[in-house]
Amino acid sequence: MAFIANAVSLVTYFYGFMNFGLTKSATTLTNFMGTAFLLSLFGGFVSDTYLSRFKTCLLFGSIEVVGYALLTVQAHFHQLRPFPCKDVTPSKMNQCENADSSQVAILFTGLYLVAFGTGGIKAALPSLGADQFDERDPKEAALLSSFFNWYLLSITIGAMFGVTFVVWISDNQGWDWAFGVCTLAVLMAIVFLWMGKSIYRNNAPKGSPIIRILQVLVAAFRNRNLPIPEMTEELHEIHDKEAARGTEILQRTDQFKLLDRAAIVRSTSDASWSLCTVTQVEETKILVRMLPIILSTVFMNTCLAQLQTFTIQQSTTMDRRIHHFQVPGPSIPVIPLAFMFMLIPIYDRIFVPVARKFTGIPTGIRHLQRIGVGLVLSAVSMAVGGIIESHRKSVAVRHKMVDSADPLPISVFWLGFQYAIFGMADMFTLVGLLEFFYAESSSGMKSLGTAISWCSLAFGYYTSSVVVEVVNKISGGWLASNDLNRDKLNNFYWLLAGLSVVNFGVYLGCSSWYRYKKVEMKQVYAGSNGDFEGKVEEMERV
Repeated sequence: MAFIANAVSLVTYFYGFMNFGLTKSATTLTNFMGTAFLLSLFGGFVSDTYLSRFKTCLLFGSIEVVGYALLTVQAHFHQLRPFPCKDVTPSKMNQCENADSSQVAILFTGLYLVAFGTGGIKAALPSLGADQFDERDPKEAALLSSFFNWYLLSITIGAMFGVTFVVWISDNQGWDWAFGVCTLAVLMAIVFLWMGKSIYRNNAPKGSPIIRILQVLVAAFRNRNLPIPEMTEELHEIHDKEAARGTEILQRTDQFKLLDRAAIVRSTSDASWSLCTVTQVEETKILVRMLPIILSTVFMNTCLAQLQTFTIQQSTTMDRRIHHFQVPGPSIPVIPLAFMFMLIPIYDRIFVPVARKFTGIPTGIRHLQRIGVGLVLSAVSMAVGGIIESHRKSVAVRHKMVDSADPLPISVFWLGFQYAIFGMADMFTLVGLLEFFYAESSSGMKSLGTAISWCSLAFGYYTSSVVVEVVNKISGGWLASNDLNRDKLNNFYWLLAGLSVVNFGVYLGCSSWYRYKKVEMKQVYAGSNGDFEGKVEEMERV
């Protein structure tokens, strides 16, 4: 609720209350959003290496509370921010001044404490929830997919409150009240999380996954002149039952065979930087195989960033009335959220069980197939956005309102079509990525794997402004006039649709090349009937 509310409305605060220019306001927001998602990598690293996921959530949640509290204090005391230019009369324009260095420092400290805190939570919280399901039990493994669906539904419900309730408070009661509500909400979330401490299944940190990966690279380089054994049994692995208790043993795959040299046993040395296990090598291979998948989903999130900014600008030129109530511009994203709110339960309770009967897959369709469906819907959404924008411009021309600042006689709910389709795309791709990276990551890097999935959003936000700049230069200024009635936003949407199709082709190549991990279980299954062998056979079949 807190994060999404600020994601859609902070531009107003930067521009109207901190006296930032329009460009600086937009850049500050996209940098904040991108950094928040990118910092999830650090949160995932801390969670897997030093703290449990539960402790990571409490620590980073507390940091986020401090950030919101600092923003609340600054918004409340006018001495800590410049006099808003929007409140200055023409005769007193000399009172309108830029924020000084100390005011900017307070703002950015609060903002990036929030980004730091929410980044850690994004990495650890989904993994903490998924840890409550035993992946060794096929029944619980099937429920794991439902958890990620309901996790997204929870995010959606919070976001709906954020873009309506919190945005209304910031518009009508003041930004200090809005930031105060966010502070209280995150504080309550930490309390609720802490209340479940006694019933959680907590992970034990298994050391730095980054160090383990570096060890593989160094050992493979040191053994670069040794021949690669054809038989897996000739490579180093810990097969002792007691040593491997509580861990998973990964089976050797035929990709990136050069890395297999890290597991070649040499009589001269068996140090960790000269000899690694097959499981450690496969852990590194998994990360390398994941990178093309995450990179091929970045463009979809670039489209999402464009949709969030340009669609809100489109809404300001359209009729936003519902009877006697006018919908605030930043509340327009409630349209895709409402569709997601309705579609997620339908997907989880109807589509998945029906698809499971045909495919035999517990999740209905595979993770990579789900991500692919989202990418296709993303391209469709961009194409529909181009059609809707062409219609909006035709209304402006037909009513001779191209140069008018008045709202056009066209309902803002026309934007619901492109938003609804993109909401479905988000439902497929976001959950697919979270589930894919959690399921495919080794047991020692679940949080880091979840964090990697959020990096797609981070890079999407970072590249969004670059895309606009490049398109403006190549096209001769499709988006340069700051007037949607004269700009060619429809052409821009169609270009994004075409590039999305190309991106989907790249994704197809990456996903068909990917090899799912194979696990050799080394922990006794504690089922009610003790049928360990039967359970393993069932899991392998699934």
